[in-house]
Amino acid sequence: WGVSLCTVDGQRHSVGDTKVPFCLQSCVKPLEYAIAVHEHGTERVHHYVGKEPSGFKFNKLSLDEENKPHNPMVNAGAIVISSLIKPGVNKAEKFDYVMEFVKKITGREYVGFSNATFQSEKETGDRNYAIGYYLKEKKCFPVGADMIDALDFYFQLCAIEVTCESGSVMAATLANGGICPITGERVLSTEAIRNTLSLMHSCGMYDYSGQFAFHVGLPAKSGVSGAVLLVVPNVMGVMCWSPPVDKVGNSVRGISFCQELVSLFNFHNYDNLRHFLKKQDPRRQSGDDRVNLKLEKQLSHQPILNTKSCENTLH
Repeated sequence: WGVSLCTVDGQRHSVGDTKVPFCLQSCVKPLEYAIAVHEHGTERVHHYVGKEPSGFKFNKLSLDEENKPHNPMVNAGAIVISSLIKPGVNKAEKFDYVMEFVKKITGREYVGFSNATFQSEKETGDRNYAIGYYLKEKKCFPVGADMIDALDFYFQLCAIEVTCESGSVMAATLANGGICPITGERVLSTEAIRNTLSLMHSCGMYDYSGQFAFHVGLPAKSGVSGAVLLVVPNVMGVMCWSPPVDKVGNSVRGISFCQELVSLFNFHNYDNLRHFLKKQDPRRQSGDDRVNLKLEKQLSHQPILNTKSCENTLH
């Protein structure tokens, strides 16, 4: 069990097994969707994939009324999205391109790849192959896209590794409107971030998404590796990791942590309504803090006339 947080101004805190690498699995879905929107824009991406929660299991052979995958957070949607990233480019270059994106999102902290997981996904991915052929039959892929290549690429992306610490920076980049709080670099467009957080909020937690939106009220994405990527917009990103998962594939401890977090702090999307003052607000400064901050700002603008005197004082 490990949990790390990174605030939008770069403050860090970690508890537990936060340096142990694990595969992103389905936590890569919001990232590949964000990259696709960043590249192509909302209209083109949603020509191929919907925006609605499916109401079905994430790996079900199911399309919406327009014969599109229900959303990018289910397997069918993620497989189609993988065919939209760098179309016409060979698989190695496509993978390097996404890896570079992930490294930017994580502030150049740990990003790895589990070849064993990738090979295992390929060998045991009968359900995903079935989804792929179903998508091909229904002409869900862009013209010229190869279904097997899209599946291989999707399996590769699921096998990308992070730690809780690097994953928290990833979440914080989403919380910070696409600008990495560690490097200050703009990684993703505001359009891509807004879309991604909206879909994470409604579809990110498998068959528990509605319950999670009700109880926790924050955008999140889970993976069967035990990862939970949680975003508190304009505040911080959190990555939890604990491999024991429940019957729908969500980390048991991860879900419990998220619920405990919003029970203490007013992070739920609707905790900030007027007259809601029961929970703690870590964003609110006390009167003393505000006075001290004001004094610090005033002092920072005062010219230091006698640097030698200041040095002596410090010594």
